[in-house]
Amino acid sequence: MDAVIQRSNGTGGENTQYRSDTFINKAEYRNLCATEPSIPVFSNAWWLDAAAGPDGWDVALAKVNGRIVGAMPFGIARRYGMKVIRQPPLTPVLGPWIRGDGGNPTTRLSNEQKIMQSLIEQLPPFDHFSQTWNKDLSNWLPFYWNGFSQSTEYTYVIPGLDDLDSVWSRFDPTRRKHCRTAVARHNLRVREDLPLDAFLALHKMTLDSRGVAQGFTTDCLRRLDAACVEHKRRKLHIVVDAAGRHCSATYTVWDNNCAYALLKGSDPDMRHTQAPSVCQWEAIKFSATVATKYDFLGNMNPSIEPYVRSFGTEQTPVFTITKTPSRLLRLRRGLISALASGH
Repeated sequence: MDAVIQRSNGTGGENTQYRSDTFINKAEYRNLCATEPSIPVFSNAWWLDAAAGPDGWDVALAKVNGRIVGAMPFGIARRYGMKVIRQPPLTPVLGPWIRGDGGNPTTRLSNEQKIMQSLIEQLPPFDHFSQTWNKDLSNWLPFYWNGFSQSTEYTYVIPGLDDLDSVWSRFDPTRRKHCRTAVARHNLRVREDLPLDAFLALHKMTLDSRGVAQGFTTDCLRRLDAACVEHKRRKLHIVVDAAGRHCSATYTVWDNNCAYALLKGSDPDMRHTQAPSVCQWEAIKFSATVATKYDFLGNMNPSIEPYVRSFGTEQTPVFTITKTPSRLLRLRRGLISALASGH
């Protein structure tokens, strides 16, 4: 694919032409998502419809000879009269999708950069842009050339799910012991038939114990859950004890490449049973039936990272790409940063 990259119709702007182009782009993108298995689950049109609402996201497309070779979906919101491009709720990663058409490395890189430039040029005017990319994206150079910035965070990934014995052997010995003994010692069992409300209750317990606010509305999760069930892309695992008490839960979603630990929850009073370890291992074993990798989607919290690392994970960088053309927002962010650092 060494060809001139075609932009989608029109350019960004608050006008009738832009709205028409948006409608056409999203229709084409929906068709692409229905036939292209390499598009990550979080970038699928059905996911974005549920997480952001049909009018809460848009997409830029790049084509060669009328064929879509690149796409970049993004969430859009208004904040205090300003346009913000951001992650939709419950959507930890997005970023460009670029069709893999082979070719030598030099040609692939050249085409990738042309595609990204086309996608950048199609973004509507914005006051702030922030997007965390899928871990498989490593080339953000065209964004750098266009004045964007990048910060690196880390996720933790278990590769090689096709060999669960090898996965198990890489667990920390203490983690293996917890998984082996917790079930018998505390009469735990894993259920897959409990409703979403059972998960939500455990998730709320975790947030309350940490003093953290929920970053999404319950209605948003219900919409997304219904979409995931419809597309057969989610699994709930909930650990219960002999008395029927709900101890721990995982909410797993997946695409053709990877399974993801989207959400978790635990009863703090039941952690001594090691139910979270049991639940996590069940989620990993299930994920081996649908994907080749398992992504914990973080966590960089120093109190949580050792737990995630104990499952034999590989630390993997992810990029967050930002740009703030609004001078007012830049001043505000600078003030907040200065206050946080005590200056």
